[in-house]
Amino acid sequence: MQSMTSLNKITDFRRPVAINLANRTATSACDDCAARHHGLCEALSDEEVGFLFRAAQRQTLPAGTVFIEEGEAAAYFYNVNSGNVRLFKSLPDGRRQITGFAGPGHFLGLAATEKNVFSAESMEPVRLCRFSRAALLSMFAEYPILERKLLDVAMHELVLGQQQMLLLGRKTAIERIASFLLSWAERQDVCSSGALPKPHSSLTLPLSRTDLADYLGLTIETVSRSLSTLKREGLIEIPNIHEVVLLRPQALSDIAEAAV
Repeated sequence: MQSMTSLNKITDFRRPVAINLANRTATSACDDCAARHHGLCEALSDEEVGFLFRAAQRQTLPAGTVFIEEGEAAAYFYNVNSGNVRLFKSLPDGRRQITGFAGPGHFLGLAATEKNVFSAESMEPVRLCRFSRAALLSMFAEYPILERKLLDVAMHELVLGQQQMLLLGRKTAIERIASFLLSWAERQDVCSSGALPKPHSSLTLPLSRTDLADYLGLTIETVSRSLSTLKREGLIEIPNIHEVVLLRPQALSDIAEAAV
């Protein structure tokens, strides 16, 4: 795991001054970005996205880089452009609780206090847009609609937090696994929001079994047994450690909703 000081060695650049950024459109600046059609950027017009582009610092991080540290000053906000990030909180005895995952389109660092309330680490090579807190306040003054749309993002995160409390507080191990697989399918755009994926949909899981255990509040052994049970019952197939095929999504949904 890399510390925050190691970020000095990571690519972190602004566009060359010679480029007239004011005249660049979102089409030329951001259309190739995986985040353009997800999260906050999807809700913004080309003009608003172009404004964000001009205020952003681009970063490329290798896997295993902690770029937000719990308890440190909340000086920056981040928009994930590509790759996946794990969000976690640390306990005094060194254990951690993964509280969520972020991918393209996720906006991170919306701390209500002056300090970060969680840590964020890249799970694979990740590209980000970074904004200073001061720059974001300036953007709000020029584009008030950004503040309203970020509030929508924060409210969505609150809903996800409530779902996570239900997951950890009421569901059995196998119900947690089934819920996670269906939510990951929605995250990967395998299905639309609220819909079930089609039978035999394939999911790519960049996280390890340890990550999954930390997120679901289970042991690695319990995660492995639960996945084996779902496989044995013909609900999923596991071609390799980072891929799961959902053979019977409706049956998974029935299991996931059993505790609700």
